[in-house]
Amino acid sequence: MEEIQIIEAKNHVGEIVKIGAWVANKRSSGKIAFLQLRDGTAFFQGVVVKNEVNEETFQLAKSLTQETSIKIIGEIREDARSKFGYEIGIQQIEIIGESHDYPITPKEHGIDFLMDHRHLWLRSTKQQAIMLLRNELIRATYEFFNQEGFIKVDPPILTGSAPEGTTELFSTKYFDEEAYLSQSGQLYMEAAAMAFGKVFSFGPTFRAEKSKTRRHLIEFWMIEPEMAFMHQEESLEIQERYVAFLVQSVLDHCDYALDVLARNKELLAKYTELPFPRITYDDAVQLLIDNGFDDIKWGDDFGAPHETFIANSFEKPVFILNYPKAIKPFYMKPHPTREDVVICADMIAPEGYGEIIGGSERATDYDYVLEQIKNHGLDPEEYSWYLDLRKYGTVPHAGFGLGLERTVTWLSGIEHVREAIPFPRLLNRIYP
Repeated sequence: MEEIQIIEAKNHVGEIVKIGAWVANKRSSGKIAFLQLRDGTAFFQGVVVKNEVNEETFQLAKSLTQETSIKIIGEIREDARSKFGYEIGIQQIEIIGESHDYPITPKEHGIDFLMDHRHLWLRSTKQQAIMLLRNELIRATYEFFNQEGFIKVDPPILTGSAPEGTTELFSTKYFDEEAYLSQSGQLYMEAAAMAFGKVFSFGPTFRAEKSKTRRHLIEFWMIEPEMAFMHQEESLEIQERYVAFLVQSVLDHCDYALDVLARNKELLAKYTELPFPRITYDDAVQLLIDNGFDDIKWGDDFGAPHETFIANSFEKPVFILNYPKAIKPFYMKPHPTREDVVICADMIAPEGYGEIIGGSERATDYDYVLEQIKNHGLDPEEYSWYLDLRKYGTVPHAGFGLGLERTVTWLSGIEHVREAIPFPRLLNRIYP
């Protein structure tokens, strides 16, 4: 007899199998006990019929408590009424680990309670679906960049300097020196690109922002590609192909999770159609002003309401091009015909989910980068290694960073980014 996972049930219809699972919920109606089972791959129903099993097995089924772990033996059959499409007719039950007074019951719970019990909340149907989607985005990311000829390089998490200043960084003692938790691996990826051509990193980043919005985490994961011998236009093409690839991969491999999340698959399919629309920062500001946003003027950064309105003006993710130099980091390449903007772009997700990608062409002129480092109040000595990249065979290069959790939030259709990571770190939360 084969032991299988629930997700494999469709391949074993009519067969007797063994499954290890937890009891997520149960109900009974006289002579039938219905068990909602989960094993980490999916949820489905187990059915115990009184006249098909011995009395001991039927009474055991009726007495099972929420989150008790069991091994079951039974026949897989189709179940057209469920989202999963299959169920198991249970013949034998073995208790592995009992569970008593499980705190997250089928009733409604407040978000603070659920966050306090995040280690258990992860077991629920919706949270599992979100994590399955997150896993697919990670898998697809490696597939995309591998097939595009990128090398994965891991930048350090502890750094002695910051690409965007130290005001929003967590500092720590590094023996007798000051160090910071990384807010981006970009500068190191630029060095790697000069060694390997096309590189990407995937790792945790940290921002000490005192923000409580539904889009912000203190600790989150970033995918940061960097590409030598590349200008911004080519980088934008890679960005939109990458995002379209992620969306298509979710559609191809996360059917069950998307059903659980009640996600509109036809809507998601639109996000795979290239190219994505583009609008300049100048035109975006004018669009907002023309539509009654009197709180914005040229030179301001966009807030959530601004990004949402701009996104809603298009049917797909949209690039906003060439922001003011004054509100962007020191390393961005200046515009060839304008002093006031840099060659950069943010990709804004549809449906009000905000920025998911920020990127730019990188400045290559040694004197210009040195001047910008000084203008930003940074110590040139700390960036001497970065300036070396402009001294020894510099080339046009560009890169970007995609925030994994914001992308998960968008593609899952959930309201808050805190559910897009297994154990979120928020302004007032570092437990569990």
